[in-house]
Amino acid sequence: MDADVWNEHVARGYDESSTHMYEATVLDPAVDFLARRAGRGPALEFAIGTGRVALPLSRRGIAVAGLEKSEPMARELRKKPGAEEIAVTIGDMAETRAPGEFSLVYVVYNAITCLLSQDKQVACFRNAARHLEPGGRFVIECFIPELQRLPPGETARPFHVGEHHLGFDTFDLANQRLVSHHYRIVDGKADTFLSPHRFVWPSELDLMAKLAGMALSERWADWKETPFTSSSTSHVSVWRKPLEDSSSD
Repeated sequence: MDADVWNEHVARGYDESSTHMYEATVLDPAVDFLARRAGRGPALEFAIGTGRVALPLSRRGIAVAGLEKSEPMARELRKKPGAEEIAVTIGDMAETRAPGEFSLVYVVYNAITCLLSQDKQVACFRNAARHLEPGGRFVIECFIPELQRLPPGETARPFHVGEHHLGFDTFDLANQRLVSHHYRIVDGKADTFLSPHRFVWPSELDLMAKLAGMALSERWADWKETPFTSSSTSHVSVWRKPLEDSSSD
């Protein structure tokens, strides 16, 4: 993730700008899902941010650690109650190694797309596999780009229009890139935030997992385990690292 994007200004306002993601109907199913897959833990969150998911997961009694490239985002996490229980390593989720071995590694809220090349995304899968114990799980929550809704020649599509916020994505289809544009009115003043992404299809992620020595074990449309179909606009996918070969003992 680009530190120039996730800077001090963005970090300070991140939780307020993402209040809908903290609603119980959104957050609780995610934490429930991850807690079941973590088992006894520990769990590692790539791109832990300000701890939206890590903190409630930690409160379930699961030891949680995190990787975060943005120092400002990590500082916002450290201000929160319970953050002292979470060890955060500063670094890129594609290459940085956190101490320990984990039953679960997870990436939520489309963060895999913040890695802007296929090579980086493949490296993220390999890094996840390095952190996992045998039989451990790697979970990703990610959107599926609604390219079918783009008329020929059109490159922009709104995703939210509200009284104080306008959001739209601009697409570069040839390079699997998009830029999310956020325009907010705060105290009568306009605030702008642009974040670049490399969108990626579930089948491409499955190949990345295979390259990292993992295999798909589950795919759902959301954290509530709604069946995944061709019309799903998001997915929650789980890949597993194989158990050690007993014949080598």
